[in-house]
Amino acid sequence: MAGLSLGLSVSREDLFAYQQPPASHSQPPAKQHQSPAPPPVPSSLSPEDDQFLNDLEHANFLFFWEQGNPETGLIKDRCNVRTNDTSLAASIASSGFGLTAICIGLMRGFVSYEDARTRVLKSLSFLWHKLPTHRGFFYHFANINTGDRIWDSEVSSVDTAMLLCGALTCRQYFRDKAIDDLAHAIFDRVDWTWLSEDTTLLSHGWTPEMGFIHSRWDDYSELMMMYLLGMGSASHPLVPDTWNAWKREIFEYDGLRYVGSFAPLFVHQYSQAWFDFRGKKDRYTDYFHNSTIATDVHRRFCLELNEQFPSYSNALWGITASDSAKGYVVWGGPPAMGPIDGTVVPAAAGGSLPFLPAATMRVLHTIHDHYPQAWCRYGFVDAFNPVTDWYDTDVIGIDTGITMLMAENARSSFVWDTFMKNPEAQRGMENAGFKPYEAPSSL
Repeated sequence: MAGLSLGLSVSREDLFAYQQPPASHSQPPAKQHQSPAPPPVPSSLSPEDDQFLNDLEHANFLFFWEQGNPETGLIKDRCNVRTNDTSLAASIASSGFGLTAICIGLMRGFVSYEDARTRVLKSLSFLWHKLPTHRGFFYHFANINTGDRIWDSEVSSVDTAMLLCGALTCRQYFRDKAIDDLAHAIFDRVDWTWLSEDTTLLSHGWTPEMGFIHSRWDDYSELMMMYLLGMGSASHPLVPDTWNAWKREIFEYDGLRYVGSFAPLFVHQYSQAWFDFRGKKDRYTDYFHNSTIATDVHRRFCLELNEQFPSYSNALWGITASDSAKGYVVWGGPPAMGPIDGTVVPAAAGGSLPFLPAATMRVLHTIHDHYPQAWCRYGFVDAFNPVTDWYDTDVIGIDTGITMLMAENARSSFVWDTFMKNPEAQRGMENAGFKPYEAPSSL
């Protein structure tokens, strides 16, 4: 498939010069526009797009259903789809996406009510009674069969947050007393005040060997869901000042301004898989509109790379943390970060579906229709490189999860509508100062 040219003839978009990364990963400086670029154009999904996303979600659902242990509810961190995968590493973030995936699967008819309820009950029961915790926070990685901590992994604050979001989604969707009681107990056990005992900036985590990890959640990123959950807790709440403690750096690219950070595109996606920021803003910004701008900026950034990597085009773009031919890489931009080599990451577009439906659907259709080796039983493989004809053998739970959840949100707002019924979510956003306002047109 490397011989198939998808480096389509595109109108070159001269971009504002952006701040340069370290020299070892630098890219040629961008050119300057003479005037700011127009904002993204509003768009919506066609019936054909909706059917495509239904098929994609069904494939994604199969990963969470088949690669989860039905007794523990834990779900693999990743899975090799080209062999009989016998790995035992589960991640709590993948498991959080999986709990939400079961709700989507039941709503879409991918699984029966009885089977879905049984899986959720066993999952939550294992989380409450058996999976090791510290002050209510879970270890990042665990043995899928026993729940034992593996790889000396940390008690992870943000990964615990993703698991909690999945549990809370199940609580609201099933409206089942047993599920409600377990989800409520799991959430209320989390001691956010321990994590913020001497600071308003939360630590990335803790290990029994070393104590707190020195790195703090201090810059705009996927941290928003974690702070909002903590501020919404009734048992161990974070003080409202924690919402104002982290930095919101303003970036400008091609005349478009947005809150960002020196991090991959996924930081604009993860919190918005569950929390509905549409039509709301705090004292700083409208984060949904901000992610829309950031996604369009990333698209423009990829188009500027077309001179180096001709496969990047309006029909094929997207770089975020993923596998590569040389291992897992944290890459993206702007500004350019990591050893960018022409690799395309389907979750970059998939996780951005609600922000730019037409632009992201164009990418997903292109990958599906022209790069069949990038498709598997569970949807898209994690990454592929049309320049070198490299295709990943794995799918990764968090990338499959963000694609599935955001696909459903783009179609129906189901995850947003379900999760936001939780009083913890509502209280967290209220305590952070979010208020409704007349937002820009939905994109």
